[in-house]
This record gives sequence, structure tokens and C-alpha cells, in this order.
Amino acid sequence: MKKKILSVVILLFAGHGAYAVDTDRPEVRKFIDMMVDEHSYDRSHLETVLAEAESKESILEAISRPAERTLEWEDYRNIFITRERIKLGAAFWEENREEITRISELTGVSPEILVGIIGVETYYGRITGNYRVLDALSTLAFDYPPRSKFFRSELEHFLLLVREEGMDATSATGSYAGAMGRPQFMPSSYRAYAVDSTNDGKRDIWTNWSDVIGSVANYFVRHGWVEDAPVVAPASLGEQWQGETPKNTLKPQETVMSLSHQGVMFSTSLAGDQKSQLLTLNGEDGKEYWVGFHNFFVITRYNHSVMYALAVHQLGQEIALVVEQEAALGES
Repeated sequence: MKKKILSVVILLFAGHGAYAVDTDRPEVRKFIDMMVDEHSYDRSHLETVLAEAESKESILEAISRPAERTLEWEDYRNIFITRERIKLGAAFWEENREEITRISELTGVSPEILVGIIGVETYYGRITGNYRVLDALSTLAFDYPPRSKFFRSELEHFLLLVREEGMDATSATGSYAGAMGRPQFMPSSYRAYAVDSTNDGKRDIWTNWSDVIGSVANYFVRHGWVEDAPVVAPASLGEQWQGETPKNTLKPQETVMSLSHQGVMFSTSLAGDQKSQLLTLNGEDGKEYWVGFHNFFVITRYNHSVMYALAVHQLGQEIALVVEQEAALGES
């Protein structure tokens, strides 16, 4: 049913590309009334801002085919774990070593995870999205029925953020889904987790690397990151294993002990009662088995995808290895 609705919506856009948001539409009018009643937003100003928003066909097409749904792990990994991205990640780490080290020590979030997130999200700030956030959220709030409730909430947060931070609603840019800046925060995440790491009175996730790194770290801390705890371990299925492997999930339903008893073979220093989950992915050489631990599923809170979390972890590990090797060469 959702696919049918989306197809109809895109069909209506066909041949048009984009059109201005009509502030007289009932659903838009209802949203404006809510912002005025619940947040004392200036009605005239809000109508002017929303009238400048454009609903775009390209945004609807993009959200209907995210990479996590259309790619297997082999292809997904080849996008993010590349020599170039690893090389640039090592350079980024070196250029921002002082802040990465300071924030990591302060929060307990490992440097490789901080660098891995920024590398996967925006290629170290090189790819942050060219859509106006106002257009992206307005399109999805009013012309994407499957998730209109979610995106209307994000549009609400964005407009509140604009007022709180003194931003220009029409100049902020981001992804087709409205994710903003170098860490690609949705507006609700920006309001909840972005921090002012430089104490200059602003939470700048577009141009201030200290704020970016600090905000990513704060996001992980607030979602329960455990310092120095493992993320994931490679696994294999032993002779005891019976039946089909479970579908990948974003919530661990097993423990280290229960998986071991079922015949899943992996190595970890975690206690037997620690939450764990067997993960299965289609890799370059066939099936890959992994066991995700608590911190792995903290990463999935940033992006609800098992492949995303594994890519962040592996990219960070590869970058850390290069940084370590370069440091050793410098000392020799």
C-alpha cells in the first residue's frame, strides 16, 4: 500500500520537478496553526518562510531508494571502505588530532568511531548535501504520506532551531532527507545533541570541526556508548548450529552465552550475560557472520542500518591502523 501511495505521489510530480508549497493546503494550514498555538511562532513570518519552500520530485525519488535497502554488503562496503577514504580519514585525524584526542578522552568515545562516522556520513565534510533543508523537510512533510508524521515533526524542530540559533531558514543545506551539516544531524538531533565545543556561543555543525566532533561524541554518549567496550566480532557457525540464521535486527536479542550455546563461534572478553546478536551479510566471498555487541547497536542509533554500523566500525579501524603505522614511521 505504501509503495502504491508513493508511486501516485511521484506520478503527480512527473513533468514538473518542483512546485512552491501552497500555504492554503489544509495540511499546511494545520501545521502553521500548530506552530502558532504550541510555540508562539509568528504566523505571518512562518507563512512567508513556507511559501518560499519548494516540494521536489527528486527528493521523493531519492527517499524511495536508500542505499541500505538496495545494496548488498559487498557493494555497500566497497562504497565506504576505499583506499581514498581511508587516506583522507588518516589526514583528517592528523589535522584534528588535538580536538579528537581531547573529546575522546572527555567522552570515552573512541577516536576511530568519531572519524569513521564523519567519513561515512560526509566524506570528512566534502559531501554534505545540496538540498535546502526547508525544501527537503517540506516535501517529505506534506507530499510523502508513508512518513509524513515523522517529517512534519522534523520540520517543526527545524523551524524551532532556526529561531533558537538565529539561522536563515532558506540557506541551511543538507541531504534529501533534511540531515544537516558535517555530522548529518536531523533537526531533532541537532537540538538534542549538538554541542558548543569551542564555547563561542554557537553550535556550528557546518564549519566548526570542534563542534562537529563534540556533537558526534555527545550523540554516542547520550545513547549509551560504553568506553573501551568491543563493537563487533567476526563469527562462524559451528557443528552445533541448527536451522536458519535469524534476520538482522537493530535490537540484540541474545547474549554472549546463548549464542555460544547455539554453536556460534566468536571471540570476546565480554561476560556471558552481555547482550549480543548474530548478524549475517552477503560479502565479497559469500556469507559473512558477525556478532554485534552493545556498542554496535549504539552506532545503529545514528543510522538504522546494520551495514552502516559495520561500515563505520571497519572504516574507523582501517584509518586507525594507517595512523598507527604513520606514527611508527615518524618515530623510526
